[in-house]
Amino acid sequence: MSKLNKAGFTLIELMIVVAIIAIIASIAIPKLMSARLSANEAAAVATLRSLSSAQAQIQSSSAIDTDADGGGEYGYFAELAGQSPLRVSTGGAPTAGAVGTDELSPSVLSSAFGSVDANGVVVRSGFCFQVFLPGAGSAPAGVSEDAGGGKTVAPFPDPNNCEILWCAYAWPLDKGNTGNRCFFINQEGDLMQTSNRGVTAYNGVISGPGYDAAYTTTSDMASPVAVGVAGNDGGTWVAVQ
Repeated sequence: MSKLNKAGFTLIELMIVVAIIAIIASIAIPKLMSARLSANEAAAVATLRSLSSAQAQIQSSSAIDTDADGGGEYGYFAELAGQSPLRVSTGGAPTAGAVGTDELSPSVLSSAFGSVDANGVVVRSGFCFQVFLPGAGSAPAGVSEDAGGGKTVAPFPDPNNCEILWCAYAWPLDKGNTGNRCFFINQEGDLMQTSNRGVTAYNGVISGPGYDAAYTTTSDMASPVAVGVAGNDGGTWVAVQ
């Protein structure tokens, strides 16, 4: 009797076991990947909702008031996380706060959101996040966070517009592997999504949406959000249920 038979398995039996394992893996792995994508997207939605609450807190507290008029302004990720100095007023104009003096304490977001990359992007749970604050004028452009977080150099967001406007996006770090959809939220609490398909899909830290992607008017953060219609990026934006 061969050594294999003495061990209790024939070669054919071993091949059958291997085939069964391969079949089980072919079924289980896609389900695991789908579950991971769903979990990452759910986490991205929860993060944007937390950001919305944090923005409401910072604005109502007037912790940022760069024109010294008593009206609170919205903030960037690293400012809300207490990892970069808040913008301050110098002679009624916005300037960078002092390191070690002007950080928000206690913060209204986890310190992890203070890790802002060179593109002004925060990466968490397989998704990229970016906040835009408005520039000047009645049709304001979006001003992104500086590399490393917060705002230390011009252009600074407009103080008056910053009292009423902000927006943020979340998109996959590795589309198809860490997530699929792209999400948007603004000062109204409008949480929107787009399917993020096609060759121009948002993917990775350097291929995210422009500040006006989910709006109806190009280069205008004050314009209506594209609800159920194509935004400036050509994608159809619908409410997250």
